[in-house]
Amino acid sequence: MTDQPAGGPAHGIALPGWAVVSPERVAHIARVEALVVRWAEDRGVSPGEAGRWRRAARLHDALRDAPDEVLARYAPPETWPRKLWHGPCAATAAEQDGETDRGVLDAVRYHSVGYRDWDDAGRMLFLADYLEPGRAHDRRALDTLTARVPREPEAALREVVARRVTWLLGHGKPIRKETWEFWNSLVAGDCSSSR
Repeated sequence: MTDQPAGGPAHGIALPGWAVVSPERVAHIARVEALVVRWAEDRGVSPGEAGRWRRAARLHDALRDAPDEVLARYAPPETWPRKLWHGPCAATAAEQDGETDRGVLDAVRYHSVGYRDWDDAGRMLFLADYLEPGRAHDRRALDTLTARVPREPEAALREVVARRVTWLLGHGKPIRKETWEFWNSLVAGDCSSSR
């Protein structure tokens, strides 16, 4: 993939040339990446696996600030609401740019909704995107969950998914099929982190 520096020296991350991000989004991406790197170190994962987590983190919001005409180049199926296009569009753009790892692409594609067939790249991205320290809501609880991830990733993941589903229900928002399937697989215990 073709990368270009983004965010200046303060963030020091390289995003693909097709990325459309604001400085605030670059800061968010950098925080998500830092969190997955920390968890990879804490969990003692291989450098190759840690690299997959980093790529997913860098790509997940690469088109979050893109205008409709840019997103239209990579538009997902009609079943996706416009507000959620950035994940599927970024996955398509990354694939067109040379990313071949299905786990990384699925992590990016479904990072806003969850996905029952994720491997650890998707799971860690989902957690980091929700728990990253720039999110101000309920910070003490989020910090506690963040600290639990290296030693209790499954329990932390169930709690984060439960929080997201509860928020959607509480605000009368639709819950996508992928989210329900992800939740059901987590509580049924048939979704293994070693996939």
